[in-house]
Amino acid sequence: MREIADELLGWLGEGRAFAVASVIGVGGSAPRQPGAALAVNGDGEAVGSVSGGCVEGAVYELCREAIRTGEPARRSFGYSDDDAFAVGLTCGGTIEVLVWPFPAASPAVPVLAEALEAVRRGEPVAIVRDLGSVDPSEDTGPTESVGPVGSTGRAEGAGGRPGPDTGLLAVFGDRVLGDSGEETTAGVVVAEARAMLEAGLTGVRTIGCEGREVTVFAEAYAPPPRLLVFGAIDFAAALTRAGRFLGHHVTVCDARPVFATPRRFPEAHEVVVDWPHRYLARTRVDSRTVVCVLTHDAKFDVPLLEVALRLPVAYVGAMGSRRTHTDRMARLRAAGLSEAELSRLRSPIGLDLGARTPEETALSIAAEFVALRRGGTGLPLTRTAGPIHSAGRAVPAGRPRLGVPGEAA
Repeated sequence: MREIADELLGWLGEGRAFAVASVIGVGGSAPRQPGAALAVNGDGEAVGSVSGGCVEGAVYELCREAIRTGEPARRSFGYSDDDAFAVGLTCGGTIEVLVWPFPAASPAVPVLAEALEAVRRGEPVAIVRDLGSVDPSEDTGPTESVGPVGSTGRAEGAGGRPGPDTGLLAVFGDRVLGDSGEETTAGVVVAEARAMLEAGLTGVRTIGCEGREVTVFAEAYAPPPRLLVFGAIDFAAALTRAGRFLGHHVTVCDARPVFATPRRFPEAHEVVVDWPHRYLARTRVDSRTVVCVLTHDAKFDVPLLEVALRLPVAYVGAMGSRRTHTDRMARLRAAGLSEAELSRLRSPIGLDLGARTPEETALSIAAEFVALRRGGTGLPLTRTAGPIHSAGRAVPAGRPRLGVPGEAA
């Protein structure tokens, strides 16, 4: 719901009823990922998308029906189904959609509003809804009802006709709000939601809870991943623009104050004047953080990479020629880094696009860390087989897969 948070908050402020359709599962070459959302208000106005246009009309009607009945619904669309073909899902994939109504008077509305405000501020929050005992339909038959979640996180009334006032939890960094708007401790459900929030994951989870299984859909809205760019050079300016475009929180760091200025890097969220290794050792990083070392100067690079390659970050890349890379690796070995640590280094940085300009180079770097994050091969799609949008793409024999430990880039 991140993309439509502003519109939903506007509807909430106006006291409008609406329904939100969220993608909760995908298969094959699905056009959107879990968390993509389409919302429709009582006047028929729609915002967002669940399929890039394939099944929007059918999902729109499901939302209108949910507003009318006040009942959540769950439905699957697949390329092998006649109905799915009729509404346009011909890309070869499948999507499962959860439709959830929010009547204006629902006590869940203030909880959703507070969660959406956190999303808009970039603060961590997970929105959790219970899928009850209803299994996903394998065709596009009649709409299924969804069982609600109580304030304890237990599935209640499974198989019944849930009202719209139940079934939603908002898990913040330090507290949890139940669907009644009161703070709650929902046990294993909250524990799982917190784990997903820390990892920035959205999806369906089945959890053992008090002798039974509870299936929930958790949408995790973590702060944007960080892109740390070291070296205040023209290539860094281009990479900063690319990183911001991709949704990263971008920091440029350099020890030289004459070069590290906000005026030279207007697209950066922050510009830091400090020795790179010292800054990296004290700043916040996580498993989604991207570190790009563009200085190609040993007095900066080696101390910085000593720190970076020992941190639990997603990507560490360093600019330089192959000769520079060979010298850098020798220096890092002399500094005591293990071969396992050195294997994490992407150097020379970027994919082979034949890049020459700073902008082209930034594109090659961004393409590499996106491929690593998403499990892409870095190959032209014409040379791969299997689904385009899934992580399970086939890799031609003899070609390494980006991001697989022990495989060279």
